Amino acid sequence: MKHRHSFQADVSVSDTLRIVRILTRLNQNNGPWTSFGKGVIIGVLDTGITPSHPSFDDKGVPPPPARWKGKCEFNKKACNNKLIGARSFVDTNPPFDDDGHGTHTASTAAGNFVPGANLFGQANGTASGLAPLAHLAIYKVCCSDSALLAGFDAAIEDGVDVISISIGYLHSLPFYEDSIAIGSFAAMKQGILVSSSAGNDGPKLNSAINEAPWMLTVGASTTDRKIVGVAKLGNRDEIEGVTLGHPNFPSTMLPLVNEGEAESKGKIVLYETPGSYLTDLEEYYKEAGAVALILMNVDYEGYTALVFPKAVLPTLSVSYFDGEKIRAYINSTSKPVITVSFKGTFVGDKTAPAVASFSSRGPNSASPGILKPDIIGPGTDIIAAWNESLDHGNPGFYIDSGTSMSCPHLSGVAALIKSAHPDWSPAMIKSAIMTTATQFNLNQDPILDQRQNLPADIFAIGAGHVNPSLAMNPGLVYDIPSRDYISYLCSLYDENQVAVIVQENINCNGSEYHSLPEAELNYPSFAVELGRKSLSYSRTVTNVGNAKSTYNVKIENVPGVNMVVEPTVLVFTNVNQKMTYKVSFNRQDFTKNGSEYVQGAIAWISANHKVRIPVSVKMVNT
Repeated sequence: MKHRHSFQADVSVSDTLRIVRILTRLNQNNGPWTSFGKGVIIGVLDTGITPSHPSFDDKGVPPPPARWKGKCEFNKKACNNKLIGARSFVDTNPPFDDDGHGTHTASTAAGNFVPGANLFGQANGTASGLAPLAHLAIYKVCCSDSALLAGFDAAIEDGVDVISISIGYLHSLPFYEDSIAIGSFAAMKQGILVSSSAGNDGPKLNSAINEAPWMLTVGASTTDRKIVGVAKLGNRDEIEGVTLGHPNFPSTMLPLVNEGEAESKGKIVLYETPGSYLTDLEEYYKEAGAVALILMNVDYEGYTALVFPKAVLPTLSVSYFDGEKIRAYINSTSKPVITVSFKGTFVGDKTAPAVASFSSRGPNSASPGILKPDIIGPGTDIIAAWNESLDHGNPGFYIDSGTSMSCPHLSGVAALIKSAHPDWSPAMIKSAIMTTATQFNLNQDPILDQRQNLPADIFAIGAGHVNPSLAMNPGLVYDIPSRDYISYLCSLYDENQVAVIVQENINCNGSEYHSLPEAELNYPSFAVELGRKSLSYSRTVTNVGNAKSTYNVKIENVPGVNMVVEPTVLVFTNVNQKMTYKVSFNRQDFTKNGSEYVQGAIAWISANHKVRIPVSVKMVNT
């Protein structure tokens, strides 16, 4: 079935791995990096790949599993034990990456170790994907419905274990009109976890895409690495921003003007620009004779300042709030002056991870009873492989930002879990990632939302920030069989629409399937709508930890709601034993108006594990 919709390829690893190590004590001798993802095949649906890049060298990578049935449309020398397959569904040419996006995401998920990776000498270190010894299968699909569906079908048939897709529609769609939801459902039925990007339309609410519950939906966070430049104003105030540096950064005080001034020659220009970087803007001011640019965020972009590798002028990016300080200085004097100095790469920002302002937010438009996004992971100023070299180095690396960058981080984490637990279902892997997530930054304060640097809410972080080491051994998991997803779909759509998604005729009133409310799906979160009538739902957990273990419930209170969990203690005696608990929701505060959201969490705590699921409650007046 073909659909005609607009897509966004969320175009917007050495530093990436550093923050994951900090959060999880990730190293080569313990935790998730004991196997490096060996034996797992990650299928990447994107813009293709640059096979000659050393990130895709197969040094140390064993041959692919015997189940692998894919093919390589490059010449025989291009594919190897790392890059085991590459196919194009866009045209008849080999799937070379002319954009860079697919090369970046593939290397982030499973690129091999490359020492000395940097861009213009910055963010220097050994680059690597999250699962450096996993295999990569590449499917060039960007971006049409027919190519996407063909790519999913091929990846499933070829035998991949995880699919990474940093592509999405420009807005939410019903699942029966969403080729990514349809393709990922087919993958889930075959035991394949699909990791997807949440979108780059934050901080607007209801902006998340890829919202189906059988997909892992990933938002973007910051890392603790910054490439710093400092603007010194004529009043001696100093403003810190981010930049990749430039050989022509001015060393003396120069005139400073606002955008739109008639004359910019020989001056530094403050320009307020929304969204992504505009090459035409730089070229315009270069031709006009400007010496440098200070790019300030617009209001809703808040504190998320990003480097722009293709700047043709010395360029410093600053937050909206720092930009306002610079603007106030310009307006305070008849002859404003400024100089900009490049400081280089710094690590150790204790406010990381924070939610990037561009990261798309819930609530879930397509299915309000399913909380999205699920998780956040590194997605700002990520250095990874690229299809060309910008600094005339060999190989090419690039720094990019977006949920396109956070998605393959989680794909790599999923591969690490799959390598350690090959019999786990996609829902079990997803549950392990979500229930072990952290809600705190490196300073042990609540994770901030860079929109205003206030604590992030549940629609920005979902379950929290990924913690790979804890996800390897979650204690309990929330599993969901495919039949329950189908029953859930029966509560959303008619049987013809359900059939489009599941690719078979379904009787929603038969013995096998029924209408299963969204909140009753065994999802590792709650998103309920609560009025005057009390609600009660159940969840079932499976013991994947110690055979004999006891868990006690801890409730993080939801303001204005009495949330009761029964039983309050779960006692397990066997591995894979299942136990069910019920959660009741009763309204206590009736002063809140309709459409207000409150949040909390439910955690099951044992001697060795904390298994936490977030809870969102929408207060309504019915």
